[in-house]
Amino acid sequence: MDLLADRGRRVPVEELNTTTLLSHATRQAAQRKFEDMMIVDVDSHHYENESFAEVLPFMENEVLRHLALGQRAKGRGSLLPTQVGTQDMGGRITRYPLRSSEKTEGAAVRDVTLTHRWMDAMSVDYACLFPTGMLNVGLHPQKEMEADLCWAYNRWLTEKVLPEGGGRIFSMLPLPLGDADEALRQVETFGDRPGVTGFMVTTVRSDLPVHSNALMKVYRAIEERGLALSFHSGPNWGEPIFKSCNRFISVHALGFTFYNILHLTNWVVNGLSERFPKLPVIWIEAGLAWVPFLMQRLDHEYMLRTSECPTLKKKPSDYMRDMYYSSQPMEVQDMGALECTFRMINAETQLLWSSDYPHWDFDVPSVIYDLPFPSERAKHNILGGNAARIFKLPPRNDKQRENLIKYGNLAA
Repeated sequence: MDLLADRGRRVPVEELNTTTLLSHATRQAAQRKFEDMMIVDVDSHHYENESFAEVLPFMENEVLRHLALGQRAKGRGSLLPTQVGTQDMGGRITRYPLRSSEKTEGAAVRDVTLTHRWMDAMSVDYACLFPTGMLNVGLHPQKEMEADLCWAYNRWLTEKVLPEGGGRIFSMLPLPLGDADEALRQVETFGDRPGVTGFMVTTVRSDLPVHSNALMKVYRAIEERGLALSFHSGPNWGEPIFKSCNRFISVHALGFTFYNILHLTNWVVNGLSERFPKLPVIWIEAGLAWVPFLMQRLDHEYMLRTSECPTLKKKPSDYMRDMYYSSQPMEVQDMGALECTFRMINAETQLLWSSDYPHWDFDVPSVIYDLPFPSERAKHNILGGNAARIFKLPPRNDKQRENLIKYGNLAA
């Protein structure tokens, strides 16, 4: 059976793998000489549920571990809250049903092998690896289960996966934000491990608001270690406000922006940027179009009711310009609007390229490189220089070092 056309050639199913599917991206990388640029992907994914047999034994609570292993052994559904929708079926041609059949060789961790394949195809030097199903862990009704699943995943990732990544794979580990004491313990336990550059909050959640006093010790611990804090968004058709939506596209369009808008507003209005000025805060997988809207809206409200924000020393938009934003999925339909967005967020120093691979709406590096308006410096910084500076990533060749120094991301 033939499934994919590649420049007129029908590709058999047995050849339908990562390298084949990204052959166009590989040609793009060669044409644009991406090997001379450090390219860092700040948001890529793997399917950790396929490795739960290795992850779950790391759970500390014997009862929860027994329940989780028993549920999985008997095939009684997912351990995690699941999303209603058809995300894996629409849009671009994808290979979700065939993903697990891709062959890997040797004793290397499968997730590492597949990650290196797509990285090499796109000419990506470093990639931040996030889970997929566990992005819903904040919706779990049992907060002790959220904490234990995060603990097990973080142990497995830092002990089994990242050490096999050849120094090219890093991660911001998921935080069990529903339990501040447990979140702090995980920062203290995993924060100094190789390949850990920060911690990630799954923004689709139903527990403590980000400005809860209980969480201040968590943010402080991350800041003191020189790590980053990221907020990774997502959709949730079960959210009461979205139950009136009758199409997945509606929930997908609104959900990713809604949750980041909610948490960023609470972060800024409650003065957390003043309280943690050295903490890099990154907003991931919500696109960019929402940022100018929120800047203008919060500034307008702030100028009318400054008394409600006594800890702020400048406008909300100024704090937002100090934050970082991942690019994917970047809205490119109106170049004039996109150029204005780049200006408003100081994209040259604050925007980070992300692919979101292997999800159906992923972006390749040329999405940034081929834009008509950014300067050469801006393109280098967005594609990797900014991330290299934040995460302290070393160049992989002399030309990359030269460019990092040239554009101000590495000391001479």
